[in-house]
This record gives sequence, C-alpha cells and structure tokens, in this order.
Amino acid sequence: MTDVRLRRGRASLALSFCAQGIAFALLVTRIPAIQDRYGISDGLLPAFLAGVPILAGVGSVTTEHLVKRVAPSVALRWVQPLVLLSLLGVAAGDRMWQAAVSLGVFGLAVGGLDACMNMLGISLQRAYGRSIILGFHAAFSLGGIVGASLAWVGAHWDLSLLVSYLPVVLVLLPLCLVGSRGYVDGEPAAGAPEAGSGGDAAGGKPVAFRLLLPLCLVMAFAYIGDSTVSNWSAKYLQDVLGSSEQLSTVPYNVYMVTTLLGRAAGDHGVRRFGAVAVVRAGAVLASAGFAVVAVAPGPWVGMLGFTMLGFGLCVIVPQTYAAAGRLFPNASDAAIARLNVFNYVGYLFGSPLVGGVGGAWSYRGAMLIPMVLVLLTLVYARSFGAEGARYGGGHERPHTVDVG
Repeated sequence: MTDVRLRRGRASLALSFCAQGIAFALLVTRIPAIQDRYGISDGLLPAFLAGVPILAGVGSVTTEHLVKRVAPSVALRWVQPLVLLSLLGVAAGDRMWQAAVSLGVFGLAVGGLDACMNMLGISLQRAYGRSIILGFHAAFSLGGIVGASLAWVGAHWDLSLLVSYLPVVLVLLPLCLVGSRGYVDGEPAAGAPEAGSGGDAAGGKPVAFRLLLPLCLVMAFAYIGDSTVSNWSAKYLQDVLGSSEQLSTVPYNVYMVTTLLGRAAGDHGVRRFGAVAVVRAGAVLASAGFAVVAVAPGPWVGMLGFTMLGFGLCVIVPQTYAAAGRLFPNASDAAIARLNVFNYVGYLFGSPLVGGVGGAWSYRGAMLIPMVLVLLTLVYARSFGAEGARYGGGHERPHTVDVG
C-alpha cells in the first residue's frame, strides 16, 4: 500500500470523525430546542433520549454482519450522509412521530458510523505499524467543540433548528462524500478473509465474548464517566459547589478541550510507553479527578477535577478499540462492532445511575460511582496487550510505513 494512499486515507477518516463530532454535538446540545419544537413532555423526553443509544447499539450489531459482505469503507461512505440527513430531519419536522422517526434513523446510523470509523481506524493503524487511533478521536473531539460552539450561536441568536442545522449539513455532506473517495480499508491481518468476501469475519473462528468482555466492561465504565461529565457537571457545579449559572457551563467546555489535547498527544505516549501504561495512567488520573470533584470545597477546585477527568478519560476509549483489534487480529471488524455496543450501554446507564444516587443520597457520593468503575480499568489493563505494546499489531514493527 503506497504512502500517498495511506496519507489520503488517514486524512479522509479524520474528516469523517470530525464531521461526526459536529453532528453529534449539534444534536445533544440542542435537546431543549428539540423538545420545545415538538412539544415533547418532560416525562416522555427520557424515552426519546434512551431510544437513540439503544438503536445505535442495534446499528452497530447490524454493521458487524454488513461488513461481511461489503468493505467497511463502502458502508461508511453511505452511512455518514444518512446521519447528516437524519439530523436535518430532526430540524425539519413539526410532528412528534417525525421526531421519533428522525431520531430513530439517527441512532441506527450513528451505531453503524461509529463502528465503521473505528474499523477503518484500527485497520489503518495496522497498516501504519504504529499508534494513530487517538488522533482520529482527537478529530472527533475537535468536531464536538465546533458543533457545541455552533449550537451556542444558534441558541444565543434564537435561531430555529432548521436555520442552525441546514448550513452545517450543506457544508459537511459534500465534504464527506468527496472525502469518502479517499477511504482506505488498511491491510487485513495474515489469514484474515478479505472484506466483503462473504466469509466469516473471524476466518472461521467466532469472536470469543469471554475474551472480549474485559474490554467491553472498560468501554462501559469509560462512557459512564463521560456521560457523568456531560450530563451532570453543570448541575453539580451550580447546585453542589455554589457556582454561578454562567460558570457552571465551563466544566464541560474544559473537559472537551482537555480531551482534545490529551488525544492529540496520546499516540506519542502510546508509542513511547505502550498502551498498558497509558491506559493505567489515564484510569488513575480520571479516578483522581472524580475524587477531587467529590470533595471539592468550591467551584474552582471542582473545575480542576473536571480538567483531570478530561486528560484521564480521553485515552481509554480509543485504546480499547485498538486492544480489540490486537486481541482478534483476524476478526477485528466483528470485535469492534460488538465492543462498540458497550459505548451506548455506558452512555445509557451512566447518567440515570449517577442522577438516581444523587437524588436519593448525595451528588458528592454519586461521583464516587464512576470513580470506582473507572479505577476498575486497572484490573483489566493487561487486556490492552503486552507491556511494551506500542504498535497496531501489538508489537513494534519497523518504520517502513510510518508516514504522515
């Protein structure tokens, strides 16, 4: 595979991650506006919100079977426009059933999109022979910051959802379609069937769930931590730590920026210290961040805790996908699709878990739950490969294809 083709594939996939970050942020940060547009009651809203990650899990599982017949690059080429068009559908409707259909399509498509992007990311990492997966997730974080900023502009100027979403979709849709021409499926591991051949994804050997389970748990724990920050940081800072309403919006922005910075530098850390060491350091730092948040005497100390969380949690999810690719080199697509489901499991259960404990007992005490769960990542750290694993195949390879 030529260096030029690899570079083009890497750039195209980074664009896909960034576009997904923008689309997802535009949706989740305008939930109140969506609720108002369709007249969704407070009692019914949780059902709408829960439906998206549930259907995303279905979409991820469906994608596992789809990529046995077509290459992940082909699936990604068509599923990303569907995400963008369904986002536009959310903005264009005026009846509740239209919101339900658009959000349902968005959930199904997002599940397939997340799975395909990470399949391509891991196969490209294998082709490069070095860690590059964190860079793709950094692009997603950058997109999230851009999307949240665009959502703020829409809310600040009281723009309708359609006015807010339409220009973004009109820009991103052609960009993604043009960029999709550069997708590269990477190199299959030795003995693996070619993508789209119709053969078993594992070359005749199914993915053993008992081997994948530790990584599934780590993925769920990480997203429980992430959803705690995204859903409860503002309320925690204002109601528990006594901050102003304006200051309460800062922790999530700080978390997003530190996530971007940590992921931008994370691949270098993996190359130098290995995946296991980086994941362990991230888990300890994230757990310490939750501890600081739980005991913070005021908002500024709480902000320090959320900053630590961003730097700690940011490395865990990308390295979990990479570990699945190393663990099942001949079945990485299937393993990633199944692992991706636990992204949504963590997101689905994290926020209600913390909110329930906080309401029934104490929000300070509730912060100890994600702290302990993220710390449990240390128990499963060896699932991320040998101590010295720095490269896509689980071991160092000569820099023959280290391009870009």
